[in-house]
Amino acid sequence: MVRRSIRATGEERQRTLPGDDLIPKPTAALTQAITLHCTADRIWPWLAQMGAGRAGWYSYDAINNGAKPSAERIVPELQAVEVGYLFPWLPHAVEGFVVLACEKHRVLVLGAPAPDGHAIVTWSFVLDPRTDGTTRLIVRSRANAEYGFGRLPAWVVKRLLPPGHFVMQRRQLLGIARRAEQTAEIAASPPSSAKVSSHVSTPPRAVSEASYHHRW
Repeated sequence: MVRRSIRATGEERQRTLPGDDLIPKPTAALTQAITLHCTADRIWPWLAQMGAGRAGWYSYDAINNGAKPSAERIVPELQAVEVGYLFPWLPHAVEGFVVLACEKHRVLVLGAPAPDGHAIVTWSFVLDPRTDGTTRLIVRSRANAEYGFGRLPAWVVKRLLPPGHFVMQRRQLLGIARRAEQTAEIAASPPSSAKVSSHVSTPPRAVSEASYHHRW
């Protein structure tokens, strides 16, 4: 089967996205995108609840969520998002990504701020609806010259960070896609005509993560 792509188009890589103005001259910028077979309103809840110790990052949980599995359901109490909210990058952390911009069903911009408040790193999630009912989820990360990873030299960061970021970002995009598309499919399914006991409910069978990564 063909592996599902997270490659952004040339136009998407060149497009100005929300959050770009916060770091106008980045030393590093990475853009990935994926097509989701559902509408933006089905994707947004999974973005709104991100964060370690919240619903997780839908990536490699052993690395960025304290080995706790990321949520497989929409958590109602985590859906309110406003500028200034904190998305912890690790469990129990008092620091993390701060919401810098938010437009429901459209844009979520996270940032890692410097002590004086300006952004050192931005992480933008943009939902781009298509006329065929699908949605492109475009994700862009940008960093300025102040960004350092473990105080490594800039040339080391520039060479090592993109491959690692790609692996984590790909896992996250696939994780969001699987969850959003499954919930959209369940919502669109007609009620069963079979008689169902009011005392027993059978949860829908989830597609395995391994097999999902090779769909489409």
